[in-house]
Amino acid sequence: MLSASTIKLLRIPFSVFLSPLYFFSLSQVPVIDWNKAALIFFILHLLIYPASNGYNSYMDRDTESIGGLEKPPPPSRQLFLLTIVLDVAAILLSFLISPLFAGVAVLYIGASKAYSYRGIRLKKYPVIGYLTVIIFQGALTFALVYYGSNADTTIWVPWQGMVICALLIGGFYPLTQIYQHKQDLADGVATISYKLGYNGTFIFCAIVYLLAWIFMAQFFIHLKEINKLLVVSILFLPVIVYFIIWFLQVRKNNEAANFKNTMKMNWIAAACTNIAFIILLTWRFF
Repeated sequence: MLSASTIKLLRIPFSVFLSPLYFFSLSQVPVIDWNKAALIFFILHLLIYPASNGYNSYMDRDTESIGGLEKPPPPSRQLFLLTIVLDVAAILLSFLISPLFAGVAVLYIGASKAYSYRGIRLKKYPVIGYLTVIIFQGALTFALVYYGSNADTTIWVPWQGMVICALLIGGFYPLTQIYQHKQDLADGVATISYKLGYNGTFIFCAIVYLLAWIFMAQFFIHLKEINKLLVVSILFLPVIVYFIIWFLQVRKNNEAANFKNTMKMNWIAAACTNIAFIILLTWRFF
């Protein structure tokens, strides 16, 4: 029987924050194998992401707020063992997609472990940790979904999509660290958000998010799909509005860079981007 603390520390709802990358990638697949697409969603959002969250919690042993949990319970040995089971299940199921997909999934899981594992701990290096996240959680996720869901067996993946997903994560991830500076430092971790500072984090994320939009604009204009760019841009507006309001609050008082406001930013961004990319996905039916 799984304990309540183990289930909580998997932070399964946190997968919602990463699902826009899945829907964006899937929306760009020319001919979708829907059975494989559904399996990939399950592998990523209910196996790999929760296993990564749980393993990170087991290594960090946080006592203060973390992504998705304001008061995390102490991790147990059961949590560690469950993360192994989830990872193994993810790899085995990945072979139903293809051996190449399974191999890349192993690479993704390995990078996730290296990010948190005390013996390597990539997360303690601000630049290396940041690049690890945007490359694997961003670019590689796009490639996995695009390749795995494609009814065509080609291994070609549009590099523009990989760059867009890397930048979307890159313009979002430092904001998830902004309320954890003291907690991370106490654990020997200097995140990119800490190095940038409160104001610097917002400015940096704004620049990276702008780059993501520019690449997306170039991508859709090249495909002569300006209507899709317009839809995405409109649905990004609530994210931008809240971002600016929050930034102004933090400039007046750094205490505004707290867990509550961070989670509000996460949910607004996840809701708007998920809706935008699901619309792109369903566009082909109309």
